Amino acid sequence: MKLVNDADVLEQIGKEDLWIVDKFILSKRLGYNCGPAGVVPFQNGKYIVRPCVNLRMMAAGAKFMELDNKDIIPDGHFWCEIFNGRHRSFDYNWGKQVLAVEGFREDWDRLDRFSKWTKIQDVYELPEILKEVSKRYEWFNVETVGDKVIEAHFRYNDDFANHSANTIIPIWKDNFYNSSYGDRIGFLLL
Repeated sequence: MKLVNDADVLEQIGKEDLWIVDKFILSKRLGYNCGPAGVVPFQNGKYIVRPCVNLRMMAAGAKFMELDNKDIIPDGHFWCEIFNGRHRSFDYNWGKQVLAVEGFREDWDRLDRFSKWTKIQDVYELPEILKEVSKRYEWFNVETVGDKVIEAHFRYNDDFANHSANTIIPIWKDNFYNSSYGDRIGFLLL
């Protein structure tokens, strides 16, 4: 399998299914407590703030923020309740689950980075609103925190596509170059 990202498959997504790549609309349809920039939460507290759509790197720009009755989140972003639990990623091929992995973090200030991903045996039943959609596409991926879907992709998890490793440890450019922008430059395969 060749490496693929969300932008590579955008033209293959049917117009009726494009709402899935908008994390705000996906969250709203899943019944989460969330709102776009311009709408303040009903209750003050800590929320995750993320771009509604980001096809380059899905967690880029995500951060935890204390929100009150002031509209302080950037346009194009949304706030959502925070979920607790394991961060897992599930691949489906024509609607049938074929891969499950769990991500682990050491740095919670960088939500776009994981310290490792490991294959697991978990089975995840998609929410009803995603079941039929997943069957219409060769590849469909969801990421969850606890049992809540936080994002979905019309592609497979390419981190595990081209090798048989059970665990991968990302290597970040700034680990070696002290760069302020930390691109992933590869993996250590275990």
